[in-house]
Amino acid sequence: MENTTAPAPAFRSYVAVGDSFTEGMCDDLHPDGSYRGWADLVAARLAAATPGFRYANLAVRGKLIGQICDEQVGAAAAMGAELVTLAGGLNDVLRPGCDVAVVEARLGEAAEKLSAGPRRVVMFTSTDPTRRLKGSARLLPAILRMKEFVEELARQREEVVVVDLFSAPCFDDPRLWDEDRLHLSPEGHRRVAEAVLQALGFPASFDWRAPLPPAAPARRGARLRADLRWLRIHLGPWIVRRLTGRSSGDGRTPKRPELAPYQG
Repeated sequence: MENTTAPAPAFRSYVAVGDSFTEGMCDDLHPDGSYRGWADLVAARLAAATPGFRYANLAVRGKLIGQICDEQVGAAAAMGAELVTLAGGLNDVLRPGCDVAVVEARLGEAAEKLSAGPRRVVMFTSTDPTRRLKGSARLLPAILRMKEFVEELARQREEVVVVDLFSAPCFDDPRLWDEDRLHLSPEGHRRVAEAVLQALGFPASFDWRAPLPPAAPARRGARLRADLRWLRIHLGPWIVRRLTGRSSGDGRTPKRPELAPYQG
């Protein structure tokens, strides 16, 4: 019987562009203290399949879409990598008074620049925060609008492929998120990496959409203590940074600024 399974695609180079989501916040740490993250996991899989594979990760936590466009997109395009992942705009949406039309314009500008030439661009829809975070309903209209915008980009540009995280209920599980409730846990990063690889045509290693095994329900007191800790350690400092115009990424440089051979 003839084997009709398509071979896995070969990418000789990959550059990741974005904010904390792509930097890898709250995943396990590399020996140098930097976060690993789903993009590094994707790079490891690609490097295993392609000798001489090169990888850069320009993402920096806290960046708004304008900063991603101004500071990362031009550099990424100049690298000429065969694969680019582009994620951004959620930090903008989290801020009151966000002009979604401006975010869409800058994201579209980035996609156009990065998809020029023989390269594949992977983009994302956001997870649905309303299914796990109280008080996040105000974000949903903007998130849905951004979802439609990204999906329309993919319909217009054959170079663009979208990883749809919005429709995956597994991301409703708090175990896929760090205790800050904003960044992915190691298991969340593992699933996003697998989602990206499958979207690119790699054979499935596991079902990234599958729910986790049931967890014992948390006691009311434990939930209250967790909420108070979150307010004190995570939400409070985030609000202070917004009020003072500071960002968690101020003064930070990308963890892999050069398109260089991947060493793990």
